Amino acid sequence: MVFPELRKEAHVDAPSSSSNDAHIAVGRGVIRMEADALHLLSEHLDEDFAKAVEMILSCQQRVIVSGIGKSGHIARKIAASLAATGTPALFVHAAEAAHGDVGMVSPGDVLIVFSNSGATVEVQPLCIYAKSIGCPVIGVSRNRNSLLMRTADIRLMLPKVEEACTSSLAPTTSSTMMLALGDALAVAAMRARGLSAPDIRALHPGGEIGLYLRSVEDVMHSGSKLPLVALNTPMPQVLLTMTEKRLGLAGVIDDEAELVGVITDGDLRRHARNLIFGSAADVMSETPRTILRTALVQEALEMMNTHRITVLFVVDEREPKIPLGVVQIYDIAAAPLAGTAP
Repeated sequence: MVFPELRKEAHVDAPSSSSNDAHIAVGRGVIRMEADALHLLSEHLDEDFAKAVEMILSCQQRVIVSGIGKSGHIARKIAASLAATGTPALFVHAAEAAHGDVGMVSPGDVLIVFSNSGATVEVQPLCIYAKSIGCPVIGVSRNRNSLLMRTADIRLMLPKVEEACTSSLAPTTSSTMMLALGDALAVAAMRARGLSAPDIRALHPGGEIGLYLRSVEDVMHSGSKLPLVALNTPMPQVLLTMTEKRLGLAGVIDDEAELVGVITDGDLRRHARNLIFGSAADVMSETPRTILRTALVQEALEMMNTHRITVLFVVDEREPKIPLGVVQIYDIAAAPLAGTAP
């Protein structure tokens, strides 16, 4: 059944220029408010923040992060950020905690609770249980006199600023500050632990981060796939090798198996007259670019962009002139899907 009041032709007017300007003005205003709040928050960080970082570093088990509503969404993200930066962490829903999920909290854990007002009733059972088993509590709130902050061992105060919504009620500015504060805790702890790129790579085995933090040898072509020819190899044989290996190039090695040149499609075009009777030495470009096998994929990509090339020969630091493999920019692009170079 179609109700009479809904019997209208579907029609949406194109937005006017004035309405577009109004939307943009509101958007800019919200972003400025939240940016100003973040600047104020940075100035408010004090010794309690440092104590919170030290408490996280000394945690013997896991950091439990909790909250409810928008604060709960932020807490879930911060738990993920802590885990991704070297701090074992777990999100516990504050409302579910009172119905058995407090069992996820154990002695040796540290509890971080996010609550803008600090008076949210759902977080109280979790805090009380944590205190009963000797689990220290870090409270994040704008209300120093709230029940949460009176319970907490360490109090991280949010500056009292207006929310960005019209009524100043919906969590917007406050949740942005919580997010930034949680990230600050996670990164400060990560820096204090001295996590290296390989450490971060181990925590991000998939996705773009995982790709760029992989080593070059993980995506290189090597072994029988490596197109290598000698200096005196006739060009017809070089062309055959390039065609068989299907990498669009050939590395040229001397009698000591050291890399002395490279032949690419560009070299073939520049030396067309030597393709029949010439040798690899007549066509090659000298001193090809190389990269260590332990270098990160990100470093290889940066080197390619800097020198405007699409391929690098891979070597070992113990024998920097012996080619072990080849990595192409196309391998880097394909790696997230294929996992290894084709």
